[in-house]
Amino acid sequence: MTSLLLVFFYIFLFGVSPVISDGSDHRYKVSDDVPLYANKVGPFHNPSETYRYFDLPFCSSAPVKEKKEALGEVLNGDRLVSAPYKLEFLNFKISVVACRKRLSREDVAKFRDVILKDYYFQMYYDDLPIWGFLGKVVKDGKTDPSEYKYYLFNHLQFEIFYNQDRVIEIVVRTDQNFLVDLTEDKEVEVDFTYTVRWKETEIPFEKRMEKYSLASSMPHHLEIHWFSIINSCVTVLLLTGFLATILMRVLKNDFVKYAHDEEAADDQEETGWKLIHSDVFRFPKHKSLLAAALGSGTQLLTLAVFIFMLALVGVFYPYNRGALFTALVVIYALTSGIAGYTSASFYCQLEGTKWVRNLILTGSLFCGPLLLTFSFLNTVAIAYQATAALPFGTIVVIFLIWALVTSPLLILGGIAGKNRKSEFQAPCRTTKYPREIPPLRWYRRTLPQMAMAGFLPFSAIYIELYYIFASVWGHRIYTIYSILSIVFLILVIVTAFITVALTYFQLAAEDHEWWWRSLLCGGSTGLFIYAYCLYYYYARSDMSGFMQTSFFFGYMACICYGFFLMLGSIGFRASLLFVRHIYRSIKCE
Repeated sequence: MTSLLLVFFYIFLFGVSPVISDGSDHRYKVSDDVPLYANKVGPFHNPSETYRYFDLPFCSSAPVKEKKEALGEVLNGDRLVSAPYKLEFLNFKISVVACRKRLSREDVAKFRDVILKDYYFQMYYDDLPIWGFLGKVVKDGKTDPSEYKYYLFNHLQFEIFYNQDRVIEIVVRTDQNFLVDLTEDKEVEVDFTYTVRWKETEIPFEKRMEKYSLASSMPHHLEIHWFSIINSCVTVLLLTGFLATILMRVLKNDFVKYAHDEEAADDQEETGWKLIHSDVFRFPKHKSLLAAALGSGTQLLTLAVFIFMLALVGVFYPYNRGALFTALVVIYALTSGIAGYTSASFYCQLEGTKWVRNLILTGSLFCGPLLLTFSFLNTVAIAYQATAALPFGTIVVIFLIWALVTSPLLILGGIAGKNRKSEFQAPCRTTKYPREIPPLRWYRRTLPQMAMAGFLPFSAIYIELYYIFASVWGHRIYTIYSILSIVFLILVIVTAFITVALTYFQLAAEDHEWWWRSLLCGGSTGLFIYAYCLYYYYARSDMSGFMQTSFFFGYMACICYGFFLMLGSIGFRASLLFVRHIYRSIKCE
């Protein structure tokens, strides 16, 4: 079984085919062919809406060959094909014709439409990304699109930097002197030409990717990132100070009151959280669902920890195509045993008997909504003929991972959890009949407490959220994973602390149904993040169109739901430890 997992890990982390990166040696001789691939085109402001390069009526000087992609590259929407331009190593070229094509009226109309929508192209040269716009629109102060002038860029200038026998950097520019007028609705003969210049540089090959991370490391960006951390740290200090000076003082007074003069205390009526000691460990309703949420949240937390570890060691360097998606799929599959073990063991501690049904619920609690969302969005992408639509073969591969890795590990983890043979550690005995909960003020109810619990952790991370969104749903590059790791750690700490504080206030109000409340309060930050999605979409981005809108809100709903489960499990665990501690510290008759 272990060898099978290692095989899967190797195949899907490093590619589904041995032919992953042509020219991976990165050493060339004069006139050697250096691989140049055309990847995709799409509107600049809609990062999810991308299409194959030759979906537009470009020409090619040779039969188009598709590059074999790894799993993560396909999930990332990459569809690399051979480009019409030939950039041999150290070969200078001046205004060479790559290919010639006569554009029909339909082709001209298609180019006009994409130029108006600010389409860009992306290519890869020796695994280095390059971009450029397809054309430009001259409006001359006019507001009617039919009066605009449309121009197609038909000449590309490639400037390539090299160090001895290796390619270090490439820059592509569109020449404003080479334009094709597509304003009129008629056939046009177009020569696609290009120029290649080579320049020597002292930058070593190992540092050729550093230029792509400079933007996020600029001083003013670093200042904002550090301000985000300082803001988060202040939030943590305020919260911990609040707990230390108020909560612990109240608890200390409670302990003194309950421990002092026990004979006199026997004649007094108990109040506050000690009064409900015989109900606080009463097992909650829907315990199978609670255990499944705890198991799924623990798995997602483990997944996040592993992703941060890989990021900190430099696996996700800029434009390592598909590495993040591959890591997410593989690590999620390999950690499914954690979900099964956590869920089944906790469910059996709560004296549950239908552990098989609990395992099925655990396996589908997160994957079920994700599958439904993916099915809808993939159908939308197929209708748009976008590269975000996964090929049938990739869907089969993902299904095989689920069938051969995820499900068996989930079952094995569940069996191990069921056979753990441990009882729920409750320091107080539970009575047969539950105590009636007194009427609560409006601010002590579930929704107001969820709002209070989610706002503070969200305030600790919202500054960093903008940069994450601009990277995932834009064209910024995020590389400061150390800062992101610190912010995530602060998020975990704040979530645990605020949930513990609210659990205490709930128990002090003689409300013993804290189980679900702690999970909902801990996970409520996910709802705040989704609310931020609305703000980001309408106020900070220029995204538009049905496909981009559905992709943004659909996949962000799944991500925020994952945060809800992960942070909810953290809040519940922290509250459980707290409740056990305070009731273990007093004498309960």
